[in-house]
Amino acid sequence: MKPLYIEHIGIAVSDLEKSVEQFEKILGVRCYKTEEVHDQRVRTAFFMVDRTKIELLETTDPDGPVGRFIGKKGEGLHHIALAVDDVDASLKSAEENGLRLIDASPRKGADGLEIAFMHPSSASGVLVEFCGKKKNS
Repeated sequence: MKPLYIEHIGIAVSDLEKSVEQFEKILGVRCYKTEEVHDQRVRTAFFMVDRTKIELLETTDPDGPVGRFIGKKGEGLHHIALAVDDVDASLKSAEENGLRLIDASPRKGADGLEIAFMHPSSASGVLVEFCGKKKNS
């Protein structure tokens, strides 16, 4: 599994609207999309910086993954997402290399992508996400 590029950097925030305003000032670009991902219990906002996106994540449920993260660690860097050609193959490769996974198979993510996560214990405490376009069956 060789990543193509950094697809996005995920940042957990408590107040999406306030954070969108802040990041528009910081980045000098407008948010191009907001979306709710019901399965992950988050609302997201995206910014494009060259080929890499910044994704702001606000929980819709304090018991969801981002809600628990903010409750434990506060706002901040949540994950780094790597663009890959094939999410399934990336998971298989990671597992074959002894890396611990959160997801055994890809699932639907934000911005039309298929996603899967590797456990932070396999990446020096960093939550790593594999992202790719859904493969046609």
